[in-house]
Amino acid sequence: MLTEAAPLTHCRARPGRAGILAAVRAAALSLALLAVSGGAIGGNQQYEPMSASVRAALHAAISDSAAPQLLIADPVESEHWLAEMSRRLERRIPDVRYRTELLTTIHYEATRAGLDPQLVLAVIQVESAFRKYAVSHAGARGYMQVMPFWIDVIGRPDDNLFHMRSNLRYGCTILRHYLDIEKGDLFRALGRYNGSLGRAQYPNLVRTAWENSWAYEPPRVTARTENATGAQAH
Repeated sequence: MLTEAAPLTHCRARPGRAGILAAVRAAALSLALLAVSGGAIGGNQQYEPMSASVRAALHAAISDSAAPQLLIADPVESEHWLAEMSRRLERRIPDVRYRTELLTTIHYEATRAGLDPQLVLAVIQVESAFRKYAVSHAGARGYMQVMPFWIDVIGRPDDNLFHMRSNLRYGCTILRHYLDIEKGDLFRALGRYNGSLGRAQYPNLVRTAWENSWAYEPPRVTARTENATGAQAH
C-alpha cells in the first residue's frame, strides 16, 4: 500500500506482480466502499478559514465562463485522446453524446486548473463512479463529490453542484487549491480533498484507478508528421 512518503506525482509505471495484487485488493476495497455508500465515497471535505484574497481567487476561478473544449493543440492527439477515453468510459456511460460532452468538459476543466485530466478521471471514478447525481453519506454531491459549503465559501449561492460543468469546475478548482496549499504534494492534497488527510486508503484508490484505468500516452504520429510523410511519398 502507498505510504505518505511515496509521491503520487510520478505513478505512470506499469505495475509488477506485487503492484497487480495491490491493485486487485484496492479495486475490491473500492467496490466494497461503493456498495456501502450507494456508489459515492466522497469524504467530508473540511471547511478551513481562508483569507479574503484566497476567496477572491477561488471565486474568479469558478466564475470564468469560457466554452469547454479539448485543450490539445494537435488535432490528431485531440481525436485520439477523446476516442480512447470514450472507449474506456463506454461501459459506464453508453450514451455517446453525453459521454463526449462529459469527457470534453473534464479535459477542459482539468487542464484549466493545471491538473492531469487522467488524474481527474481517476478521482471521479473513485468518488462517484461517474454518477452525476451521487450523494455521499457526508452530503458531497455529483461527479467530484463537492461539499455544499463551497458554494458559500466561493460566494456563488445560485450554483448547482449537480450541474455537470459547475461540479467539474468546483472539483478541479478545489483540488488545485489543495495542491497549492500542500506545495504540490498530491498525496496530502488528495487526503484533504477526501477529508482523510494522512490516511493512505483514498490516495491508493485514486492511484490504482489512475494507473490501471486512465493512464494515457499520446500518439507518436502527429498531424505534421503525417503531412510530411505524405509529401515525401509524392
